[in-house]
Amino acid sequence: MKKKKIAIVFGTRPEAIKMAPVILELKKYQDEFESCIIVSAQHREMLDQVLSVFDIKPDYDLDIMKRNQTLSDITSDVLKGIETVFVKEQPDMVLVHGDTTTSFAAALAAYYHQIPIGHVEAGLRTYDKYFPFPEEGNRQLIDAITDLFFVPTETTKQNLLKEGKDEQQIVVTGNTVIDAVRYTKVSKTKHNALDLMDEKTDQKWILLTSHRRENYGQPMINIFEAILEVVNNHKEIEVIVPVHLSPTVQRVANEILGDHDRIHLIEPLEVDVFHQVINKTYLVLTDSGGLQEEAPALDKPVLVLRDKTERPEGLDAGTLKVIGTDKRRIVEEVNELVTNRDLYIKMSQADNPYGDGYASGRILETIKGYFL
Repeated sequence: MKKKKIAIVFGTRPEAIKMAPVILELKKYQDEFESCIIVSAQHREMLDQVLSVFDIKPDYDLDIMKRNQTLSDITSDVLKGIETVFVKEQPDMVLVHGDTTTSFAAALAAYYHQIPIGHVEAGLRTYDKYFPFPEEGNRQLIDAITDLFFVPTETTKQNLLKEGKDEQQIVVTGNTVIDAVRYTKVSKTKHNALDLMDEKTDQKWILLTSHRRENYGQPMINIFEAILEVVNNHKEIEVIVPVHLSPTVQRVANEILGDHDRIHLIEPLEVDVFHQVINKTYLVLTDSGGLQEEAPALDKPVLVLRDKTERPEGLDAGTLKVIGTDKRRIVEEVNELVTNRDLYIKMSQADNPYGDGYASGRILETIKGYFL
């Protein structure tokens, strides 16, 4: 087989975490493939952190990030920037991940140039195009033009089959974030947050992240006020909050949570430190998507601060519970997990439905077969 060029495109921190294991695995196939790594830098600082941890050096950096950029800015900048790269490099396949605007624009550019598209983490659905926004629209649009669907679970495969996709193009691989956790959970990287948690091992640490656009405004205020009430009600609880770089999130977090001595607002963490923090926590509260998969891999219960999740496997397995953004509901659900030991054990010991940590190998073997 003539060596094929695989372009791997991503732009945000979550994408980078989940594509890093694929890039590392690709190095084992040097006789079959050469890689072309393209980043949009839709997120700049947070993306660079992940690249550093996994020692990944992009071949092209579109460096599109600008202050107050809109979704239209991201789409048009990626579309135009990546077209130049595709014309020069002539890749044989383009791999995109998940549901970001970078992934959508890159897939669209590949489609325009009739380059086969492999979609890592395909098939996730809420079937509400505005929730999560714009991710639900992005992933459905990507899947409309995808050639190889790398789905994390049987549920996501069934979503695609119901939509009329060809079963021969769908491969259940597991989720690559579990591959990433295999790399990072043994990290020895030091951080002040880890030192603080080690100093207070008698505390029940809660990890909180909130950054989704649909939670801007009153929902995010509800989330932060609920956490403040929980901490005031339980002296044994300490909270660590890696605050997203969004000015909106920064402002609300500092206004509501900034003055409490048991609530620690910190900068976004490098992925290996982040996974160590998860490993030391008692409970995770998040509106993130990827954290719904990462935390169960480390046996931590997750309360999802959204009204819907595209990861129903976690609900079925019992590792997740969707609780929305109502202040009273959040307080009640956290109280229940803090005080009900049996419920906590049930959630923390539930089987992780997202794979065995070898998804990347399955992806590369499938791509190899595609070109035979």
